[in-house]
Amino acid sequence: MAPNFLEMLGGVNTPLYLAPQAGVSESPFRRLCRRFGADVLVSEFVSAAGIVMNSKRSRDYLRFDEAERPIGIQIFGADRAMMGDAAAFVAEVYGPDFIDINFGCPVKKVVKRNGGSGCLRDLDLVDTLIRAVDDATDLPTTVKIRSGFNESDRDPVRIGLRCEQAGALAICLHPRTRADMYSGQARWEEIRALKEAVQIPVIGNGDITSGEDARRMRDETGCDSVMIARGSHGDPWIFKQARAALDGEPIPPDPDVDERFDICLEHARNAIAFEADSDRAIIDFRKHLGWYTKGLPDGRRLRTELFQSTSLEDVERLLEAYRAEHLAAAV
Repeated sequence: MAPNFLEMLGGVNTPLYLAPQAGVSESPFRRLCRRFGADVLVSEFVSAAGIVMNSKRSRDYLRFDEAERPIGIQIFGADRAMMGDAAAFVAEVYGPDFIDINFGCPVKKVVKRNGGSGCLRDLDLVDTLIRAVDDATDLPTTVKIRSGFNESDRDPVRIGLRCEQAGALAICLHPRTRADMYSGQARWEEIRALKEAVQIPVIGNGDITSGEDARRMRDETGCDSVMIARGSHGDPWIFKQARAALDGEPIPPDPDVDERFDICLEHARNAIAFEADSDRAIIDFRKHLGWYTKGLPDGRRLRTELFQSTSLEDVERLLEAYRAEHLAAAV
């Protein structure tokens, strides 16, 4: 049986979350991050409208393996009835451990439909959507928010209190506004302020790019959990490093080129096996190839070649050729 994620949030060890990330946190990557120490996983965010309207693409996002538990399915939308219906369907058919509501996505095509962080312009709407999802299922309802829509209405404590009052059982804060997108520095002091204001667990998110960052966020904010997003790109071992840092143990070094490529190929093979269209899968995987090879000597040339790959065999051949060059140069 999967551990109860709410009990984990109140436990001695600070759990690590893999953030919901469109086009990134699909099942193969989630399983890889779990192997490296991610305690709680969350799906890519899924449109409530797509779920209700039986969109195959939306339904595909809902798939997960039992080994991924505890896992939450994250949904977004701005229509009360549709959010409730989507939550009920997800709970009945897929049975995740919790339903998470996305109030944080800053992407224009989501915000223009009043979804994601667009909802933060109307806290009555936020309240309504949380209640609709919470009423539709017996699963715990959690939320992911930003600090506000823009600087003039920046008030994560007020937003968090409304979420708590509406029935959210945990809240994740990325302390940037929608207007900030991913620029500047996340204001971790706002995570601390939220933690001090609410009674429910608070998950901190933003600017975690190393194991030491995870430890520092916990110590500076008092958050109940640390969520890692962009820091995991091409770097699933960050969870192993974060776990060590949080537990006061020596932080393991980054893998060498051989191990890095082995992890990359494991991820690629699982990604291709997971998708029905293997040709499309390898094209979608190219972004991961860019991340896995970032910072390597002559990495730009390697990435240029990898971005033209159309099969797993192409990827294997290119990585093996780079390995051989790397070993020869080291002699």
